[in-house]
Amino acid sequence: MSWTPDSIPDQSGRLVVVTGANSGIGYVTARELARRGAHVVLACRNRERGRDAVERLRTEVPGARTELRMLDLADLTSVRGFAEGWSHDRLDLLVNNAGVAMVPFSRTADGFESQFGVNHLGTFALTGLLMPRLLAAAGPRVVTVSSEGQRFARFDMSNLNAEHHYRAAFAYVQSKRANLYFAMELQRRADAAGVRLRSMAVAPGLTRSNVLTGGANSTRGRVYGVLTRLLLHVAFRPTPEGAKTSLYASTVPDLPGGSYVVPDGPFQLRGEPVLRSRERAIQDASTAHRLWVLSEQLTGVHHSLPAEPPSPASVPVSSLAPPDTTAPRVAPARPH
Repeated sequence: MSWTPDSIPDQSGRLVVVTGANSGIGYVTARELARRGAHVVLACRNRERGRDAVERLRTEVPGARTELRMLDLADLTSVRGFAEGWSHDRLDLLVNNAGVAMVPFSRTADGFESQFGVNHLGTFALTGLLMPRLLAAAGPRVVTVSSEGQRFARFDMSNLNAEHHYRAAFAYVQSKRANLYFAMELQRRADAAGVRLRSMAVAPGLTRSNVLTGGANSTRGRVYGVLTRLLLHVAFRPTPEGAKTSLYASTVPDLPGGSYVVPDGPFQLRGEPVLRSRERAIQDASTAHRLWVLSEQLTGVHHSLPAEPPSPASVPVSSLAPPDTTAPRVAPARPH
């Protein structure tokens, strides 16, 4: 049976942040939550595109309660500014949707490889800085958008930040695996702290969006643009289909924390939302813990949960591999 946004229960009174909401899956997620009555904050990097998205949303959903706030996950100063500027008394739902994919080598404002920096570290920092607002809500959720591609990642703790070499596809799937580790470890820590927060991860499947053609990828030349757009049209499904897993994880009332929602088709590439538990990364608490500790060191952000789960005994914190984790700024590595 097909699950559609019409299945979403009333969201009135719910305060929501959707990152990267000016286009693609993020925009559809924001629009459908607003359609069901949520107050939705579109967290966008570009002010002009964000304003266009808000105007479009209000046209498509008359009376929608929505607002625009600036957020650039490639800059921890911007992330901190977003959290410090939060003027509501709580936050019911954070959808960590924004990200970059397969981009040429570059570094963020804080010196991180861009895909690791934006997709994981920016998301990690934002969630931690908003944690007091999340814990002020009655039943907060954090939904983090991973990717079906994470299944192909060879998670290399010694090369998370392109310390040794850079391959765009490798860095992308590794950052998406990091999203899954983060979502699962956040749930473990929430459970250990005895708080009601629910953390979920989702994979959207092959979905048409501008993530492969916009931003840094827009400079990759005409041939790349033509071929990528052709591939998107032929092999990828419409954006509303890709947003289903995010909307499902955000709104299904009895969905347990620690859920991983993926399309039910072959290789998780298309289909209806379904829970997947047979995923090694979901059970890999040791790597998730190491990544969490490293992320705290790199971003300087510590999630304000009352308690933490014990460190997996088989993986001492001292075994963290990346060098110079005491300073968030790192020397650029030469991609090769």
